[in-house]
Amino acid sequence: MGYVAAVATPVDPATSVAIDAIVEESHRALDAFFKGDANPVKPLFSRRDDVTLANPFGPPRRGWAEVEETMEAAAANYRDGAVVGFEEVSRYATPELAYVVEVEHYQVKVGGSDEVTPVSLRCTTILRRESDGWKIVHRHADPITAARPAESVIPT
Repeated sequence: MGYVAAVATPVDPATSVAIDAIVEESHRALDAFFKGDANPVKPLFSRRDDVTLANPFGPPRRGWAEVEETMEAAAANYRDGAVVGFEEVSRYATPELAYVVEVEHYQVKVGGSDEVTPVSLRCTTILRRESDGWKIVHRHADPITAARPAESVIPT
């Protein structure tokens, strides 16, 4: 889609490097996730009570136990997947919090399908500096990557 990354980072270079590192680690872990394995993603998430996850398969979940369960269920919907690419839309960081908005692209078998299909997700990831480094405190992913009519928000 040709997004131009808007990067505003009023932080020291070491913080920028640390945020870059967790984003890259997340990208590698998502490759495993789309093969059906949630385990590489789990260490990237905060274990605090306010950690949240909103994915395409259900309502938002809060707290590590619910987030972990939701992650495992979501990963079970995918198999034989591979990362196609990540388009960064925006990123911003402070010394304590950061966010990244991306459109993620995969090739994957979804649900019971035996066909590999393209999947694109718009994602927002919020990171927080914790005692053991930067952690994902919130991730939202959904398949809305193109304009939709106003009526699309009305439940059918």
